[in-house]
Amino acid sequence: MAQNIKQLKKKYIQIGRDQVDEGLPGWFGTFADMMTLLFAFFVLLAAISTIDPVKLQEMADSMGKSVGKKIKKESQAMSLSDIKKAVDKMVEEMPVDPNSGEKPVEVTTSPKGVTIGISSDVSFQSGSADLKQEIIPILTSFLPTIKNSYFMVAIEGHTDSDLLPKKYQEKYPTNWELSGARAAAVVRELVILGIKPTRLQSVGYAEYIPRDRPTDRVITADLIRNLNSTIEQKARNRRVEITFLAPAGSRTKPLTSKSDKTK
Repeated sequence: MAQNIKQLKKKYIQIGRDQVDEGLPGWFGTFADMMTLLFAFFVLLAAISTIDPVKLQEMADSMGKSVGKKIKKESQAMSLSDIKKAVDKMVEEMPVDPNSGEKPVEVTTSPKGVTIGISSDVSFQSGSADLKQEIIPILTSFLPTIKNSYFMVAIEGHTDSDLLPKKYQEKYPTNWELSGARAAAVVRELVILGIKPTRLQSVGYAEYIPRDRPTDRVITADLIRNLNSTIEQKARNRRVEITFLAPAGSRTKPLTSKSDKTK
């Protein structure tokens, strides 16, 4: 009896083996290929994407507060998130420009850092790199934020796409010279106001970085022309930008001592 049961068991085991193919099921190969493609897709997205360090830090701060976590800072220097909050508050308190109906300063963030855009119309006369008196209070209001941070600060000059009138071309042959001179003028004023020169950078971009350029397109002559097709667009492109550079775009260590911040 036991022998018959044993033989019957072997028989059914053999029948089961004959009905099952060796290896993994056929659908599993397709599934594995699909998961590999999805993984490669997300790796590609991560590789071509850029991270805004300010928004990332703001998100981290928000999450820390939501869980009641207290983060002890290694130093009392302002972070990029702190800088964004401080300059936003200052801009809110600024009066509106009576001519344009808008505030002369705009604050933005990007992977580059925190940028303060100041309209050139309140900063310089047409075709000139001499500072107007209207910009001095604006620069002065940002001094505590610059001194209480350790980031490198880039001053960038931008123009519209119009050619300079001939009467200005002897001094500024192109918009390159004019934008660079305007950036340098702001740097000189910041140094006079007490900012250490080694923390400042000066660069001119002429008309080649329009203010409202799309981030997913290469800047071309056609794009520059389209973004300078109206008086309003040209006015937005004429600007000076003060950027607190994120560590990836500058240096990671403070360049000032405690005595510099207390000037």
